[in-house]
Amino acid sequence: MKSILVTGGAGFLGSHLCERLLNEGNEVICLDNYFTGQKSNVVHLMNHPYFEMVRHDVTTPFFVEVDEIYNLACPASPIHYQYNPIKTVKTSVMGAINMLGLAKRVKAKILQASTSEVYGDPEQHPQTESYWGHVNPIGPRACYDEGKRCAETLFVNYHQQNDVRIKIIRIFNTYGPRMHPNDGRVVSNFIVQALQGKDITMYGDGMQTRSFQYVDDLIEGMIRLMNTPDDFTGPVNIGNPGEFTMLELAQKIIEQTGSASKIIFMPLPADDPMQRKPDISLAKKVLDWEPHVSLDQGLEKTIAYFKSII
Repeated sequence: MKSILVTGGAGFLGSHLCERLLNEGNEVICLDNYFTGQKSNVVHLMNHPYFEMVRHDVTTPFFVEVDEIYNLACPASPIHYQYNPIKTVKTSVMGAINMLGLAKRVKAKILQASTSEVYGDPEQHPQTESYWGHVNPIGPRACYDEGKRCAETLFVNYHQQNDVRIKIIRIFNTYGPRMHPNDGRVVSNFIVQALQGKDITMYGDGMQTRSFQYVDDLIEGMIRLMNTPDDFTGPVNIGNPGEFTMLELAQKIIEQTGSASKIIFMPLPADDPMQRKPDISLAKKVLDWEPHVSLDQGLEKTIAYFKSII
């Protein structure tokens, strides 16, 4: 049994990770300030004898004895991270410093949940881990993009200077049950609008592409990365290389929900990437990982979840 700290543990991804780690027989401490995380995501774990929920903000230090740390704390949808951009940067940067300091003190292994947003609006397609990105440092998305880029820098520096055992995962678009219904992300937006019979809002012409992975595939990749030998730090792309347009996604959701919703077109937000697709060669080679849940299967489970909460 390992003692594991998950920051942002009551969030969409964090709650799935906590559940999986408990199922594997670990003791889990879940840290969350409930800015975007919700107690309802982890309430079913509250009676587990090895689960502990702590309300705490990672921008202030936290002291605990653990073997591993998964640092997931940070709002990840534009609506939430642009609500208070300074706080978003602080969560990424101060959160990384505080958790790395903790890892250094207690000699824990630590994983940073980074993002495909470090590639910005990419000029290389698909994106490999060696690509440095094309990010606007003063744009509306910079608080998130640059915060995550800085966190990666800090992780590498703590590893080189203080021998902290680090892992960096770059997460591509992920969807599934427990997504926040109002987080403004495309999958949850489309599903909620379709289920309520409202018009589906498409930003731009719908020809921009994304690659979506189901949450269970991501959690599997995360745990595999954490269990790699100490000399492998990453970063590693974890995402589904199956690429499709936003128009195709909207049509699929309308079909699966049996909705009569119409698609309406709105202007594209600033700095919104036109394409995003991971190169997962490294994950296949080092982690023996690739996604297994198809878009149709994943959407079916996600739609069922949103039906239950709407």
